[in-house]
Amino acid sequence: MTVIIPGMNSDNERVPIRPRNASDGLLVRWQNKTLESLIELHNKPPIWNEDSGSYTLNFQGRVTQASVKNFQIVHADDPDYIVLQFGRVAEDAFTLDYRYPLCALQAFAIALSSFDGKLACE
Repeated sequence: MTVIIPGMNSDNERVPIRPRNASDGLLVRWQNKTLESLIELHNKPPIWNEDSGSYTLNFQGRVTQASVKNFQIVHADDPDYIVLQFGRVAEDAFTLDYRYPLCALQAFAIALSSFDGKLACE
């Protein structure tokens, strides 16, 4: 998963992104590698665990059930700084943790988007 959000200025305020036409949005800027004033985040790749014989992520006890919907989002410059983590804690319950530079709305939108292609996976 790749997440593109507006960057922050020196006063820690979001840089406004105001597309002037259909070819000036966040997606087009990312596709053209015009990442000025944008922040690019990615899902953290899981690590193979010999004991369980599967790929795992460390959710620090916040996620209690294995699921294809579990993921963590990090910045490429610091893969140990987890910006967002989302995972299953019960049959129909999930937990969502987020921090700077995301706001609650962005974190919730990212979590919702993770359900799009995975409805039939479990």
